[in-house]
Amino acid sequence: MFKSKSLKVGLLSMSMLLTFAACASEPDNDGGTVDNNNSNSAAENNSDANDNGGNDNGEADELTEGNDLIIATLSDAEALDPHGSNDVPSSTIQTNIYETLLSQNEDTELEPLLATDWEAVEDNVWEFTLREDVTFHDGSEFNADVVKANFDRVLDEDVASPRSFLYNMIEEVIVVDDYTVQFQTEFPFAPLPAHIAHSGGGIMSGEIIDADYEAMEDGGQPGDYINENPIGTGFFKFESWNPGDEVVLTKNEDYWGEQVKVDSVTFKVVPEDLTRVGELETGAAHIIFPVSPSDKARIENTDGIDVYEQESLSLSYIGFNMEKEPFDDVKVRQAISMAINKDDLIEGVMEGTATPAVGPIGEQVFGFTDEVEGLPYDPEEAKELLAEAGYEDGFSTTIWTNDSRERMDVAELVQAQLAEIGVEVEIEVLEWGAYLDNTAEGEHDMFILGWVTVTADADYGMYALFHSDNQGSPGNRSFMANDELDDLLDQAREEADPDTREQLYKEAMEILVEEAPMSYLYHTTYLVGLRDEVQGFWKHPNGLYQLQDVTIEN
Repeated sequence: MFKSKSLKVGLLSMSMLLTFAACASEPDNDGGTVDNNNSNSAAENNSDANDNGGNDNGEADELTEGNDLIIATLSDAEALDPHGSNDVPSSTIQTNIYETLLSQNEDTELEPLLATDWEAVEDNVWEFTLREDVTFHDGSEFNADVVKANFDRVLDEDVASPRSFLYNMIEEVIVVDDYTVQFQTEFPFAPLPAHIAHSGGGIMSGEIIDADYEAMEDGGQPGDYINENPIGTGFFKFESWNPGDEVVLTKNEDYWGEQVKVDSVTFKVVPEDLTRVGELETGAAHIIFPVSPSDKARIENTDGIDVYEQESLSLSYIGFNMEKEPFDDVKVRQAISMAINKDDLIEGVMEGTATPAVGPIGEQVFGFTDEVEGLPYDPEEAKELLAEAGYEDGFSTTIWTNDSRERMDVAELVQAQLAEIGVEVEIEVLEWGAYLDNTAEGEHDMFILGWVTVTADADYGMYALFHSDNQGSPGNRSFMANDELDDLLDQAREEADPDTREQLYKEAMEILVEEAPMSYLYHTTYLVGLRDEVQGFWKHPNGLYQLQDVTIEN
């Protein structure tokens, strides 16, 4: 861990805008934890990137002659076990190895995948009919027994999956016959099909599940075997993982459906923004993500490359540790929120590629309402609230971030804004793994993170982040515990009528705005750098790369 240099707090809003417009970084979030693990300033990297600024060299030609897709990405996977993590860098790889029973199209509508049909046969029983022509990469058969084994494992307390909250309403997985499976839930749960489509429901080979349990019996940790031997039914299969460097997947020649058009895909870890841009320009990478908003114009003005944009289901936020003083006082939390100018952040850091957030979910998510107003930007009211809370002279605190350009820029701008109400903020920058562990343990004061409501349903965007059952690594890193909110979120999970659910989420949103467990900053637009020879690529609003139809044209 190291401490960043502090920004001089005498800056006014307009000068902040000018300062931060030059450097920003696009977040990549998962429902759960988000890694924007990025380091090095634009100034440090600018000369090297410009030295490589051509878009036609031997390496580029060599790459485009082959059929091997190279994606330069900001962060490495935490795990290749689909039950072993809840972050986007892991999910983007897992979703290409494993398949779920259902999938979501670009409009977040559910479609068949490993299941051909699904229906609610009782109020609390969903039945899925499975494909009969599917085998795993190891040659073993996909069937209802394997589906049961997967969901039993994600719910196994000994495995302690951070994704168990997605499925903890399931009481029993019932094998009806070889290709029919039922999910019996504790209560009627309307969003279950959307949860089944989440990458946490990726189906792995029963053989590796058994082998992983055997390794646990010998003293190993859950997922140790699976992380080294990830076997699914997907159109790519695992080739290699060099942690911190790259993950390589190769074409599954025996795939049950339409095969991918490339021979392999390499997810190459390139933490520095401008190094990724340089690799896109030279052809050392075909796709890069994220693209910093400050680098967008450079890419758009360079022949042979362009920027792909996609509205997202993501939220960037500043969380407060509600178990620590002074953030156990709602007036302090409201004051901090009201002292943050979101428009400055969006223009100065994101260069307009985001929309301000009222609460944890945006308008693309079921349960969103525009009838709830967020806390306004009002520094004078913020000072009054601090005085009422007993902090008339302000206080000192810390804000944590990982080493992402965007997040460090946000931290410094917020540091300057809070100084105007007498709150002295020290920025602490942590390595990504330590960042996740320490925020899960509640060792922070304030922290910057993100969340993607992957299912496009408010249950996912609120239950994990705010229900008291999910404090820590499942998502509730603010350690909020509010009985009224818990009750509303529980009711909304159990309610089948969509109109009633929307009303419950409206009431939940009102509490979340009033209680301010976090400062809801903005919903981002994904910016992806693409070479012109890459065709057929798209990025889902949930943040996952869609690679099945990608081609590389010479």
